[in-house]
Amino acid sequence: MTAEQVGDKLGWSRGRLTNMEQNKWKRPDPVIIRALANLYQASPEVTEGLVLLAKQSRVKGWWTRYGDVFTDAYVGFEAEASAVSTYQSMVVHGLLQTPEYAAASTRIGRSRSPQVVDRVVQARLVRQEILDQDDPPKVWCVLDESVLLRPAGDKQVMREQISRLIHLVESTDHIKIQLLPLEVGLHPGTAGSFTILDFANPLDPSITYIETRTDGLYLEEEDELQVHRDAWDDIRVMALHPDASADRMGQIIKKYE
Repeated sequence: MTAEQVGDKLGWSRGRLTNMEQNKWKRPDPVIIRALANLYQASPEVTEGLVLLAKQSRVKGWWTRYGDVFTDAYVGFEAEASAVSTYQSMVVHGLLQTPEYAAASTRIGRSRSPQVVDRVVQARLVRQEILDQDDPPKVWCVLDESVLLRPAGDKQVMREQISRLIHLVESTDHIKIQLLPLEVGLHPGTAGSFTILDFANPLDPSITYIETRTDGLYLEEEDELQVHRDAWDDIRVMALHPDASADRMGQIIKKYE
């Protein structure tokens, strides 16, 4: 159907649908979304999924309060994910960082005022609250061993960060941390860090996220996702078991005594 035909069937002005398709409306309206889905004969599952997304889009997430901190929409996707699978080659994943480590990692790269660093740390701590909610996401993180051998801040910062990782391994069921030892040599993660987000709703496609200096890269095509799932499977098989990872971290922490 043309935009004019849709307008005639729904009793809309001729330019209404065109403006919507060109993103010239403020927010999706659930009533309008349902009318369009019914007209296009979408299945009940797709219709309800779209209406739910329209309703959710009208509710501002906590991350909107930190628009000066977050450079893209990643944390919004992360907050909705049922599973977070991530390989990290340079720094501890943001969900697992201590405040002091977060501050140290924020100061690296470019000069930032203490106020900006505090703001970033505050946002990161709020971000971590999803780990304590009633139905937290399953977080599976593989850390390259070099991450813990590379100092961030002083020795106390590293001791506290490694201690937190060990504690998470030993005390939580929904967080799994593995260490990828240096002796494995080259591996599928040498291309860099990446995160795979999976969602409980089957209508929400999985996402592979790769962080960049200015904005994130989101990969949603099935072949792109599969490449990273295959790499993820290889990496986690090559990494130490969580218990052995905790033991290795216990050895590494002595370096910072």
